[in-house]
Amino acid sequence: MSMLLSVGALIIVLGVLIFIHEAGHFIAAKLAGIHVHRFSLGLGTPIKALSFTRGGTEYAVSWIPLGGYVKMATAEEEVTSSALEGGRPEREVPPDQYFESKPVWVRMVVILAGVTMNALFAWAIYTFIIAKNGLPYDPTTTVGFVTEDLPAGAGPLSNLVPGDSIIAIGDTPVDSWGEIRRLIQSTSNETIVIHLAGKAPVELTIHPDALVERIQAAGAIFPYLPAVVGGVLADTPADSAGMVTGDTILSIDGSPTPQWYDLVEFVSQNPGRELAFVLGRAQGTDTVLATPAAVVDTAADGELRTVGRIGIARVSMEQRRSLSLGAAVVEGAKETANYGTIVIRSVRGLLTARVSTRELGGPIMIGQIAGATARAGLDPFLAFMALASTKLAVMKLLPIPLLDGEPFLFLVVEDLFSPPPSANLRRRLNSVGFALPMC
Repeated sequence: MSMLLSVGALIIVLGVLIFIHEAGHFIAAKLAGIHVHRFSLGLGTPIKALSFTRGGTEYAVSWIPLGGYVKMATAEEEVTSSALEGGRPEREVPPDQYFESKPVWVRMVVILAGVTMNALFAWAIYTFIIAKNGLPYDPTTTVGFVTEDLPAGAGPLSNLVPGDSIIAIGDTPVDSWGEIRRLIQSTSNETIVIHLAGKAPVELTIHPDALVERIQAAGAIFPYLPAVVGGVLADTPADSAGMVTGDTILSIDGSPTPQWYDLVEFVSQNPGRELAFVLGRAQGTDTVLATPAAVVDTAADGELRTVGRIGIARVSMEQRRSLSLGAAVVEGAKETANYGTIVIRSVRGLLTARVSTRELGGPIMIGQIAGATARAGLDPFLAFMALASTKLAVMKLLPIPLLDGEPFLFLVVEDLFSPPPSANLRRRLNSVGFALPMC
């Protein structure tokens, strides 16, 4: 069932994103007066039962369920007609409806229309989610703790101690934990300066394109989290002891628990042992006894271990800021630009070997993520679709064969040089482009 959901979610994501992308090319071509032979979802020969012709254009679903295309009329039908695009079209069209008959700037607009539609689609989704739910943020800027396992360049984070207040990252003041993490990941400077209230700043040296290390550094520091009970599961040690939502756990067996992390650590280390919990309540303090249940858990290193659990959830510090539609549009644009920048830097990181190809997700991983987000609900699934659309928009601009960046690059060359590159030269350059990834 899980596999079917992943496959179904993948088909929906790819189908929608490809349709949006190709619709951009199609609409721009029609507006420019370029004849379109075929608008296809999928590659190869069209499926007759799923195809129809209207206004001289064939609308089709093709046999190979990968990608899609808009086949425009061109003076070089023999050169551009491949098996992946259903072969050479039969219909002849007037030369003034050829792609090449239009000015270079018009052809550039047509080429870029696909990625533009993907970017606008992502922007619309982010705007919808933010307008519907508000803007989530955690107003905490106080450090709770720092993990011991730090990536290269992030060693100075160990100088942070619980209670340190972060006031700015670089030149940008911060007022939420999400802003702190975002700036650590996305600041364009190689040196990340973390300014603290009343203390010397902490400086990290991590290249902007070393995205894995940036993400690890941002995730190595945790915000201050009070030891407040956010919820109690039924029929658990905490429930039996009489703990309720809103209780503040002041100490356990005489050991102070100033933060949630201290509470979790103490309980985890004492499975099966009765503990005395001192609780802070509106009417004063109270002491209850609870014995953590022994639970088998998987440690960070993958090993199984037995830990204690009493069945309570932490209190959420997240708040939501309601926004007008105009403000949501602005925030949606920021989200799109932020994720687009991350994708661009990941591509640069691949080219400079700062990002490993192992960190890339192929169709299987994309399907798994799509399935997981679909199970999580509509908003997570839409957010993933927006991210995938942003990624597609950036990747399609790469100047390699089968992507929009390749014909756009040829148009730039045509605009700069006269005469433009011949069809044979473009075919040879295509062959080089296909061969480069093999080297």
